[in-house]
Amino acid sequence: MTTTASELLEVLWGRASTAPASASQLRLLHILEHQDGINLRTLAESLASTPPSTSRLFDRLQAAGFVERATSPDDRREVRLHLSLRGRAFLADLRARREAELQAVLELMPAAKRVALAEGLDAFCAAAATQIHDDAQGSGSRTA
Repeated sequence: MTTTASELLEVLWGRASTAPASASQLRLLHILEHQDGINLRTLAESLASTPPSTSRLFDRLQAAGFVERATSPDDRREVRLHLSLRGRAFLADLRARREAELQAVLELMPAAKRVALAEGLDAFCAAAATQIHDDAQGSGSRTA
């Protein structure tokens, strides 16, 4: 069931094109959205990539106007990475288009099933947030 749901979501979200950003660029944008001002090394670690590859990926997004580099106010040798206003607008628009695609499907479901799905998704989000937090803390806990 999870495989089918994942594949159907990919199809629905595919209708809300991520152009002009690739999947890996989209991941980078999401990371910067949640970790504004991180440095290149931290970004590379978050992407499970190397700093040179991450730098090239960032350069392409900077050329598109989605991200920006700024000198750290604490250490002029360090560069901080930020999502630009255009990048934020792009993510907001993408989310709105994806939500519209999902909303169209949800409207086809009976009300009781939508309520059950909402309750299940709430529990899923809580469990996923716990797992991500635990993994970030290094505990590696996989309990729900």
